[in-house]
Amino acid sequence: MMNQQTPQTFSQLHRYLDQALRVENSFDMLARPLEIAGNRAMLYYINGFIRSEIMEEVISFLLRVQQSEKTTAAEFIRCQISNIDAQQEPDMEKIVTGVLSGKLCLISEQFSGAILIEARSYPARGVQEPDDDRALRGSRDSFVETIICNTALIRRRIRDPKLTMEALQIGKTSRTDVVLCYIEGRADSKYLQKLRGQLSQIDTDALTLGQQSLAERLVHSGFNPFPRFRYTERPDTAAASVLEGSVLVLVDTSPAVMILPVSFFQYSQDVNDFYFPPVVGSYLRLVRLSTVFVTLFFTPLWYLLTRHPEWLPSSLAFINPEDTGPIPLFLQILLVEVVLDSLKLASLNTPNSLSQSLSVIGGLILGDFAIQVGWMTPEIVLYMAFVSIANFAQPSYELGYALKLWRMLLVILVAVADIWGLIGGIIWMAVTVATTKTVGQTSYLYPLIPFNGRAMLRLLLRLPDDRPRFGKRQKP
Repeated sequence: MMNQQTPQTFSQLHRYLDQALRVENSFDMLARPLEIAGNRAMLYYINGFIRSEIMEEVISFLLRVQQSEKTTAAEFIRCQISNIDAQQEPDMEKIVTGVLSGKLCLISEQFSGAILIEARSYPARGVQEPDDDRALRGSRDSFVETIICNTALIRRRIRDPKLTMEALQIGKTSRTDVVLCYIEGRADSKYLQKLRGQLSQIDTDALTLGQQSLAERLVHSGFNPFPRFRYTERPDTAAASVLEGSVLVLVDTSPAVMILPVSFFQYSQDVNDFYFPPVVGSYLRLVRLSTVFVTLFFTPLWYLLTRHPEWLPSSLAFINPEDTGPIPLFLQILLVEVVLDSLKLASLNTPNSLSQSLSVIGGLILGDFAIQVGWMTPEIVLYMAFVSIANFAQPSYELGYALKLWRMLLVILVAVADIWGLIGGIIWMAVTVATTKTVGQTSYLYPLIPFNGRAMLRLLLRLPDDRPRFGKRQKP
């Protein structure tokens, strides 16, 4: 049915579109008959994608057309269509896809072919600040689920004709709109070519989960938990990344954008670093970096020291628990890790009016009862609460869970092989980070490998002459 030229007559085209769009089977697929200058015409559109006031204006305008002689679709657009975006479309697959994506299709006896009119108005929420990517200062807007609105938020900040929004469609059934956003001349051309190649080779029926479905088809992570994408819901962060030579990937129905290429050290940066003076921004960044290492190694090191209390100086002897209880310490640590995630999941499924109070009260009550009945030691509850809170110092959920899984693995390795287990786990983790494959095969450890001293310094500190940098462009 697809990939064929437009039927020659109005009756043939009318029957074809009725069948292809299943007008009689779908209640929201509408075919509106009209008479334009004494000629039969049909308007095809989806109820819900086009506002009623826009439809009234279009139909009212078409009914006033006086020209009666036969013409072409291109000539009819030039002389009779006042809509900003209207185009003749000879390809039947593009016509059907256009209607399904919300465009208005006009066919008539007066002209040959079909006309697609841009009159879409997708349902969308407001652009209020996101809940999980807040800034103490700066703008309060965010990306939404409508891709046109997201591209407009970026163009509002970058008024450069070289800013390019390259449109693609992925998915045989979903035909999801995907946009590559970059500045010509700043983004690496070889990397763009590789990225286009990977996107064009994706063979899938649908991007069911939007951005996540696309990410899993770009990179096969397997059992490697380290994130290969940076996400942001903030237009100012996305615009700063584009100005630095990064490429954005926007997916329709997703309220966040992917920032490519990515390296491990770029997760040390946050938008708050650039809304304060350099010395404050550098302090916040160093706190964030140190917190990452603390959350990763705190409990494995503490557990190792409890196995070897003779290694502790007298001034630190208090960290060794007097009574470990009936459950081994490493099992207590793993149990608390699982319970904390269970509380997080429970709070997500709890009504908003109760979620905060239940999560706080539930955590306090469970922790207190676990200590009283002897299941947990007070030190375990205290240290795990500190680690759990400190994990939110860095904004990436994906990196947070990657560190959590490695932390749990290090605890298990210490329980099995003592200090050699910890050393082996650290080496294993370092090899995993060094061999992590990214989109376009860029280095995951840039600017450490290959080494770039200036770029590394800018990632670690907020220099006085620094402007927002969310990852300096790197060669693939």
